[in-house]
Amino acid sequence: MKPADRIPEKATKSAGVCMMRNTWRDEQHPSFINFISNFLTANSFRLKFVSIPADFIFNCGGSSVAFIFVTSLDSTNVSQIFSRTQILKQQFAHLYVICTLPTKEQNDLFVRSYFNFGLELGKPAFVLVKDLEMGFEKMLRIVYARGVCKREDVTTKLKAQREQYVQTVGVFQRVITSIPGVDNHDANALNQAVGSIEAIAKESKDHILENTDLSADKAEVLSRFFRDQKFYLSPKIN
Repeated sequence: MKPADRIPEKATKSAGVCMMRNTWRDEQHPSFINFISNFLTANSFRLKFVSIPADFIFNCGGSSVAFIFVTSLDSTNVSQIFSRTQILKQQFAHLYVICTLPTKEQNDLFVRSYFNFGLELGKPAFVLVKDLEMGFEKMLRIVYARGVCKREDVTTKLKAQREQYVQTVGVFQRVITSIPGVDNHDANALNQAVGSIEAIAKESKDHILENTDLSADKAEVLSRFFRDQKFYLSPKIN
């Protein structure tokens, strides 16, 4: 296995720093540490051995990501692992737990322990793998993804898109609920089943009845509102 083969070609152009906890390194087989070193070098990362609370901390593209790397899970260390996870998730904004589970017994132990310790789903995220090399590959892919998001400011863009969507939905609600007899529930149903205001204006009464839970009277009102000038220009008394 060639380390550089495990990461997409475009990712090898990136660079960053990987900090490995001294005590974690000392617990591993030298061949695995050698694999990690070669893997990082092939992907333009500098490796440093330091005293840190997490097993790994990566800095890539302005993003910092921490990892707990569980190389062996059994009944003697499962409690310590989950307790440590609870502590570290309070210290790091971006924490992931890589957990190597090559056997069904280990997988079952993990599932039981996860729910027994009452961890909130996804906080932090657990990445379950079959072998050590796959676990480290997953780590680097997460680091690259975080780095790309940071560089391209994806989070800010998504937030802006979400705000724009909320504003658009708000306008939609106000327009549709201004039609006599149509409430917020009806507006939501129309938004999901038909779509935009323009699309609703073009739909027939029968189509609205087939695809929403609106009554026949409301479907008739919608159809007339967008087609009958006398209807939508006449004064309404609420």
